[in-house]
Amino acid sequence: MTAAVVTGVGSALPATLDQDAVWDGFFARHYADVRAARRIFRGAGVRRRHAVASPLDEDLSQWGTGARMERYVQEALPLGKQAVAGALDAAGLAPGDVGLFAVATCTGYATPGLDIRLASDLGMPPGLQRLLVGHMGCYAAIPGLAAVSDFVTARSRPAVLLCCELTSLHVQPAQRDLEQVVAHALFSDAAAAVVLEPGAGRGRRVAGMVARTDASTADHMTWDVTDLGFRMGLSPRVPDVLSRHVGGVVEELLGGAGLRTEDVTGWAVHPGGPRILDVVRDELGLAEEQMSASRRVLAEHGNCSSATVLLVLEEMADVDGPVVVMAFGPGLTLYAALLLPA
Repeated sequence: MTAAVVTGVGSALPATLDQDAVWDGFFARHYADVRAARRIFRGAGVRRRHAVASPLDEDLSQWGTGARMERYVQEALPLGKQAVAGALDAAGLAPGDVGLFAVATCTGYATPGLDIRLASDLGMPPGLQRLLVGHMGCYAAIPGLAAVSDFVTARSRPAVLLCCELTSLHVQPAQRDLEQVVAHALFSDAAAAVVLEPGAGRGRRVAGMVARTDASTADHMTWDVTDLGFRMGLSPRVPDVLSRHVGGVVEELLGGAGLRTEDVTGWAVHPGGPRILDVVRDELGLAEEQMSASRRVLAEHGNCSSATVLLVLEEMADVDGPVVVMAFGPGLTLYAALLLPA
């Protein structure tokens, strides 16, 4: 079969916020009654992040969900367009070459959606096939990658995957809830896109995909639609659950290609937080240097939900050899993909 090959990556980031400044200027007051909040912000592993709605300029915590969705469309369109255009340019393709356009998001919805609006704005063909991967959370980039790679292999046409997440639109009212503090300390906004082509002689081919869901821990990570935006539930037990499954997922993924952990030259791990990266490192027996791209993305961009692992992949553009892309989210679900040189 014709291999699906990642030939272009692009990203777009809104305004940058300094973590200390956003704490001092907003969240210190927002969480004045939560004694652990300052420690959580300082220990999040984030130095800078991005926001279309900076809490230093506007407080959205009392906005209704309808107003937040209107703002999502307004802000997501230019970011998505920039990310997709950058990925197409990197691949050397025109919008008219695309056969499938997939969009993954869990932070905003509208109909017609980003897929239709951006396809029209970018000049993609009217016969374009489209797919929306909605509300899967932080791991959505990898099932999205699986879907577009299957299309590329089956149809011998290029495809684009866009992940666009605007978590800053979901600042919640102040509550004595440590899970909310953790979410507000970590999450950030970004758009990232990848282009896949059939049988390309350059780039990274999609060589394997493994998923694992532990439904017994479904309550550990949630993303609920409320009247005041979307509300994150994030149990401190998440890293412990991941520690039980990450080794088996990676063993299955690499075993299908006849590889071992030591054969992998790049680890694009979703930086859900510092403890997540520590668990992956320790369970797989990796060196701290192998986590460096993920830690840099966390420090410089924060956790941008589904877009984050694509930012890590972009960070690793110069890495040769096998690359494992891994992300985690509600379910609890682990997804991993193996990319090999084309």
